[in-house]
Amino acid sequence: MKITAAITGVGAYVPDYVLTNQELETMVDTTDEWIMSRTGIKERHILKGENQGTSVMGIKAVEQLLAKTGLAAADIDLLICATTTPDLVFPATANIISAAIGATKAFSFDMQAACSGFMYALATGSQFIATGTYKKVVVVGADKMSSIIDYTDRSTCIIFGDGAGAVLLEPNTDGLGLLDQELHSDGHGEQYLHQKAGGSRRPPSAETVAQREHYVHQEGAAVFKFAVKNMADVAAQVSERNGLTADTIDWLVPHQANKRIIDATAHRVGIGPEKVMLNIHRYGNTTNGTIPLCLADYEQQLRKGDNLIIAAFGGGFTWGALYLKWAYDPKPGPSAA
Repeated sequence: MKITAAITGVGAYVPDYVLTNQELETMVDTTDEWIMSRTGIKERHILKGENQGTSVMGIKAVEQLLAKTGLAAADIDLLICATTTPDLVFPATANIISAAIGATKAFSFDMQAACSGFMYALATGSQFIATGTYKKVVVVGADKMSSIIDYTDRSTCIIFGDGAGAVLLEPNTDGLGLLDQELHSDGHGEQYLHQKAGGSRRPPSAETVAQREHYVHQEGAAVFKFAVKNMADVAAQVSERNGLTADTIDWLVPHQANKRIIDATAHRVGIGPEKVMLNIHRYGNTTNGTIPLCLADYEQQLRKGDNLIIAAFGGGFTWGALYLKWAYDPKPGPSAA
């Protein structure tokens, strides 16, 4: 029988501090109405404190996942952390998370594909399950975007927030789990969305710091145009290839970058807003955290056998879509969505 990788549990974490649009109005030339009309974002969570890196949130998300599923950390075979804001250049943030939770058997590594990273990591982790290599794979999506945001730049500081989510992948032979994928990248998009310094091309220096080159640089119009077309097209492509229609798709799980991009993707696939997972108003764009945070927020509404289309777009450019059939009914508990 064909083995597929099924999500059998989710966990999530966002920091306590909430940065509202009203507070941003005191920091840059913007308004709540301007932010809401262009992005759909009302607030975002920010990780505060000394020596608080992305791993802090990833650890919390995985700990919640373990508590909910009853999985022992020592039984994890592989842990992948999708992040654009690792704690350090090395070691991998995944290694830090594994050590903290006691995943002594797991090998772990980071994956960097900007906002598409979690989707790429989910597809990658699924291969280890499908080949029979591993039986317990944890995929984490986590980012502390506030660490690379210029809070004097209103074009970027209104968008991003901090957060993390995690899922457990296990083998399935009942036709549930990840059934199809379509992943792409185009390095010509580098000029439109990138961080100018901090890597080997332009290592940190007094000059790069003075010139504020360690922050997200985005040319919004170009990114928006590319994201709308490609994220929507690939979601439609995966749906059509698998014979899915507006009636048979139960949920669209889009990367939470911009409400207008989400709406365009839903329109292209032909589904109404009642089938679109949406929490951008609460968290902003948490980069690799957006998709697992959506799954966690909507977990109580998901049912075994539901057809999910996951779609994302990221800087660089990276984009793609996955077709996932949900593998379990929710346990009793409050819905966060």
